[in-house]
Amino acid sequence: MRILIVGGVAGGASAAARARRLSENAKIIIFERGEHVSFANCGLPYHIGGVIPDRQKLLIQTPEALRKRFCIDVRVRTEVQKIDRIQKMLTVQDLVTGKEYQEAYDYLVLSPGAAPIKPPIPGLDLPEVFTLRNIADMDRIKNCVDSHLKKRAIIVGGGYIGLEMAEALRTRGLGVTIIELSSQVMGPVDPEMAYYLHEELRKNGAEIKFGVSVKGFYKQGDEILAELSNGQKIPGELVVLAIGVKPEVKLAQEAGLEIGERGGIVTNEEMKTSDPYIFAVGDALEVDDLVTSTKALIPLAGPANRQGRIAADNIFGRHSIYKKTQGTAICKVFDLTIAMTGASEKILQRLKKPFEKVYIHSPNHAGYYPNAKQISMKLLFCPNSGKILGAQAVGMDGVDKRMDVLSVALRAGMTVFDLENLELCYAPSYGSAKDTVNFLGFVASNLMRGDVGICHTADVVHLKEDQVVLDVRSPQEAQAGMIPSAINIPIDCLRDKISTLSKDKEYLVYCQVGLRGYLASRVLTQNGFKCKNLSGGYQTYKASLGNSR
Repeated sequence: MRILIVGGVAGGASAAARARRLSENAKIIIFERGEHVSFANCGLPYHIGGVIPDRQKLLIQTPEALRKRFCIDVRVRTEVQKIDRIQKMLTVQDLVTGKEYQEAYDYLVLSPGAAPIKPPIPGLDLPEVFTLRNIADMDRIKNCVDSHLKKRAIIVGGGYIGLEMAEALRTRGLGVTIIELSSQVMGPVDPEMAYYLHEELRKNGAEIKFGVSVKGFYKQGDEILAELSNGQKIPGELVVLAIGVKPEVKLAQEAGLEIGERGGIVTNEEMKTSDPYIFAVGDALEVDDLVTSTKALIPLAGPANRQGRIAADNIFGRHSIYKKTQGTAICKVFDLTIAMTGASEKILQRLKKPFEKVYIHSPNHAGYYPNAKQISMKLLFCPNSGKILGAQAVGMDGVDKRMDVLSVALRAGMTVFDLENLELCYAPSYGSAKDTVNFLGFVASNLMRGDVGICHTADVVHLKEDQVVLDVRSPQEAQAGMIPSAINIPIDCLRDKISTLSKDKEYLVYCQVGLRGYLASRVLTQNGFKCKNLSGGYQTYKASLGNSR
């Protein structure tokens, strides 16, 4: 059997290695357009920033190693020009010699990946304007930073690459300006969660310009001027385009394979394309979203690896299926970590799917143990069943393990009631007896059971005539900042002053993070008052309103 694979890195290399483990007799060839067949593309910014000083550590597998260990024929600097589906033949070009030749296949695996988006604007061909996709791109950026005394960089786009490059270049001592068309960085999360990233970026000296695009880049002496859509001109000495990526589907499209509505290659759950002898894996695919069942483009390394393995299984008759993508992801931004899984509020609103949400802010481990750090979390769930729809978290420590738990809970179809009962490891230095994930379950389950009503920032901003905002924090906290028009009755004084409140009003109660507000709501409810607790408290209120300054 002859298995030809177009593209290496995560999906293609995984398919090749799995295929060899399943068959010692198959002829396996990988064609890779670049000079590196398998590298840690997620680690590229960290070599530029100096966190990973040894470049070789990013080279996961070399052609020589793959030949020696797996007997796989790896041909780098080789581009597949055409797929002849009738003859089951590839036309291939050696990019070094220019020679063209043909290779026959029994099965073909496409793993072309995704390419950086480059808008049609002037100046993209300037030598100081970069994208970051592979080792060669990384080398060019690092050489530019290393060999010249660069002082300022412009980063276009505030997604994963943009944020990681902002940190890398600030670490190297460059000034950084991030230009972002939307009103927030890290588009997959909701605005009030991205707020913490904005504060962290500014704290570390990065400037952010929201709501503007770049019309062009122009050389002016040793500098580059980025002309913005608002007429402003931003100076810099190097530019990193990190607007996003789009699936590389040219080869598949020219071969007549089905391309989906989102622009990715269409496959079934076995990773087969519209041609039963051609499989596709990785960032070039259109996948099914686990939560919304809509088509999506989700370029992540974990799914690409699994898809490569599944494709190889099915080539050899082992029925293996890909069980959709839930978009579990994480990103480091200076001292903060942000992570997510499942659907965001933005997506659920756009699809008009019913949901409820709660927020908590709790320490990553026991508060009495030194160096406890706050984690801010958001949980989205079905208002009828309590089934988990999505989660987001941001903090300094412990974010990853909480999001991993929530990712598994979502994948398993668990509800908020299940979160209450999860038995998670505890010691004071690692967590709390009631973990942050348990607390999410408690808060959401209290709402589902009717023990407390909740409200959100929009409710306290747009008050109804019969509503009053009640601040149950201490006077000192209230003096430091409070919601306009709120009255302040500290929680410990509430029972003594409850006679001053009117049962004709509905009280929207808040504290700093939500716990005291919940306790106050229970007091009020059991005394016959109408009330709702502001989920996430004053901290979430500030994050919701202070997002895009």
